[in-house]
Amino acid sequence: MTEPLSSIADLRKSYERAELDEHASQPNPLDQFGQWLQEAIDAQVPEPNAMTLATVDADLRPSTRVVLIKGLDERGIVWYTNYDSRKGQALAGNPHAALQFHWVELERVVRIEGRVEKVSAQESDAYYASRPLDSRIGAWASPQSQVIAGRATLVANAAKYGALYLLNPPRPPHWGGYRLLPERWEFWQGRKSRLHDRLRYRLEGQNWLRERLAP
Repeated sequence: MTEPLSSIADLRKSYERAELDEHASQPNPLDQFGQWLQEAIDAQVPEPNAMTLATVDADLRPSTRVVLIKGLDERGIVWYTNYDSRKGQALAGNPHAALQFHWVELERVVRIEGRVEKVSAQESDAYYASRPLDSRIGAWASPQSQVIAGRATLVANAAKYGALYLLNPPRPPHWGGYRLLPERWEFWQGRKSRLHDRLRYRLEGQNWLRERLAP
């Protein structure tokens, strides 16, 4: 940069859309999350299913990337990816991760921490079969996170696997789902004067303890 971005320090926003009271929130964090996710969908915020995934590799170096939630139930939160990717390798060595949703228009953030495991082969097969054909071929064509010579490599790979599998590509053995099993949830609602609402749900035994955190 030729000039300093001096205006960054002056960027401010007053958060005044809503509030989050511990006595009015859901006692179960899954129910609270489901409510907020549905409100984000109903509000038509851009990609309400996008979440940031944070992992830590064997050298204790953190990394983040955006993935899409594809499943949600009492067991946890599911997404799908290439097992050989950088995130897959990190999770193989350290199966603990964090997720974050940021719905800017609603002035809300949700953070989830927990242990990660692969979903069953049956679940991965079912989701893979539901994807558009181009996406199924793409899972074969992309050696995710590896260095490639250029985009032509991807195009050539897609053509090769498209010709090989036609309309019925099987699920690649290196591709499938992960499920984060939540141990902590945090719900953040922006408030005026930076006195934001923060509620944390912490798993104690089989029960969720709900706590207010200072902003």
